[in-house]
Amino acid sequence: MFIREKKIDCGNYREVDIIPRTDNAERAVKGKRGRRQKVTQPKQKDLNDKNARRYLVQLGNGNFGKGDLHVSLTYSDKYLPDSVEKAEREVHNYLRRISYRRDKLGIEPLKYILVTEYKNSKDGSSIVRIHHHIIMNGGLSRDDAELMWTKQRINWNKACNEEYRKDIELIGYANADRLQINENGIEALCKYITKEPCGKKRWSSSRNLERPVEHPPADYKYSRRQVEKLAKSCDCGKEYFEKKYPGYNIVSVVPEWYEETGWHIYLKMFVKQNPEFSIGDCPLCCRE
Repeated sequence: MFIREKKIDCGNYREVDIIPRTDNAERAVKGKRGRRQKVTQPKQKDLNDKNARRYLVQLGNGNFGKGDLHVSLTYSDKYLPDSVEKAEREVHNYLRRISYRRDKLGIEPLKYILVTEYKNSKDGSSIVRIHHHIIMNGGLSRDDAELMWTKQRINWNKACNEEYRKDIELIGYANADRLQINENGIEALCKYITKEPCGKKRWSSSRNLERPVEHPPADYKYSRRQVEKLAKSCDCGKEYFEKKYPGYNIVSVVPEWYEETGWHIYLKMFVKQNPEFSIGDCPLCCRE
């Protein structure tokens, strides 16, 4: 058994895994190693496993920050779709309107992560409580992002008039909040919208996002005894890792013990001078 250091970068965000590996496990792995490669992207349908949620955190922290938006969208009874496919067509029409408006205003192209959440009815004949969470880059006002959740054509020459806006019928509830970053980036928000579902979740993202990249693994840089010492130290080795990665702010050091392999250490960090973030409770989570 030996210790492997694995680094994954996405934008100014980095995760490091320090994990034991066995020679047998290595022999079972096919293919060549030794160069940077994109992290394998999970299937963009069900968010039902730990790796998929971790990938979304990497994608979110690597692409979004201060000034960007979290938009929550629901449906009124009048516009409630009877299938997930129809709901996703509706929300993608919304994203096209956002993209078109950005282009008209000369704002940089839309970037987004979309998570659709829903439950099946008890008899399985329909879906209930379907709604969407979208993380998107800033540039548009919150009011405009909310206003475009409509089937009506918007006359933007009149949109500065409050009375005109009140006459626009929305598809449902729309709420846009600006992201505010803390030391963990937008991890709390990413974990919230990808939390263990009481129903089902689907996700997708724009193609222009920066994708997580995995560096070639570094083996034998640590001994098992050294990893155990770091894991058991009062700060879980944070002081040591701050010296090892001087260009980064270490925001999380998590040691975990596994009976079969021993100590693992997981680190999260940002390139220094990252902004601050916090999020409030979202009113749209599934309820029984």
